[in-house]
Amino acid sequence: DASLKGKKPINAARVQKPVMRNPSRISNKLKRSEMYGKYLQEKKAHKKQERLQRMKEAEALGEEAPAKQTPRTLENTREVEPTLVGDDPEVMADEADDEFAPYFCDEIRPKILVTTRPRPSQQTFYFIADLQKFFPSLHFYPRKHYSVKEICTFAANRDFTHLMVLSEKAKKCNGMTISHLKQHQGHVSAGPTAFFKVSNVVTGQDIPNHGCSTNHVPELVLNGFGTRLGHRIGRFLGSLFPHNAEFQGRQVATFHNQRDYIFVRHHRYVFEPSKQVDKETSQAKTQARLQELGPRFTLKLRWLQEGTFDTQFGEYEWNHKRKEMDTTRRRFHL
Repeated sequence: DASLKGKKPINAARVQKPVMRNPSRISNKLKRSEMYGKYLQEKKAHKKQERLQRMKEAEALGEEAPAKQTPRTLENTREVEPTLVGDDPEVMADEADDEFAPYFCDEIRPKILVTTRPRPSQQTFYFIADLQKFFPSLHFYPRKHYSVKEICTFAANRDFTHLMVLSEKAKKCNGMTISHLKQHQGHVSAGPTAFFKVSNVVTGQDIPNHGCSTNHVPELVLNGFGTRLGHRIGRFLGSLFPHNAEFQGRQVATFHNQRDYIFVRHHRYVFEPSKQVDKETSQAKTQARLQELGPRFTLKLRWLQEGTFDTQFGEYEWNHKRKEMDTTRRRFHL
């Protein structure tokens, strides 16, 4: 080996690799950023060249081609969560008799009351208007001077099943409290109550090429909720929708959990023939196209509480303590 003899190894493939000297030694800031930009461009071109080379080799080898390399990500190298749920009959039995089972069996249709903090900004009303298109049976009531406990009592007496309270900071929605108000048979009280941190709110009118939603009940997609806590939160969010989807509307509401961030999206889909032709049937392949309807936002669970909203005497099922729980980037709770 050339490296063992103290010699520089020969690049037999003659592939030009991106060379990067430490740019921090360059005192001129403009020149330093220019050199780093060139390095990034060379690196991108090099990766594209390698990818095309692998594709050519795979086509030449056919079935004998090596399997695709899976990149290392935080998702596939996550720490094993002890509460991760598989096909556990005990968990399935618990979920068949929890607070949200009547919603998933379509025995109860949700009815949601949404309100804001006192004196909300105009941007919050735009967000609420989009939420009314996203959630069926969502009714807005102004907050006025009432406390959340009083609103819970008011909503429960008028057959509302859920209460949603939006908080904001600097005229941007930054929090969402959702409380389940319907008392299930066999349970002492109503609940639970969850608080989510809200970020990256984009209303429908700000989404490029957005569509307009219709009154059809959307289909529901809950993806990535793998632990016991994740199942509970997924079923909690699923209980906000009636489970009699109207497929002719071709609308989908998605809650996608990735690294404990829940990405919320609203789409319309359409199937149409593509330009590619199937070699076996000699017919055009079918492809799906998506059009985003809005709104678009991200949720992050902060705490889950038993019963309805009670910050003084309420018992927490789960509370996110950052210093104790987030000791590594590869630990996820949902």
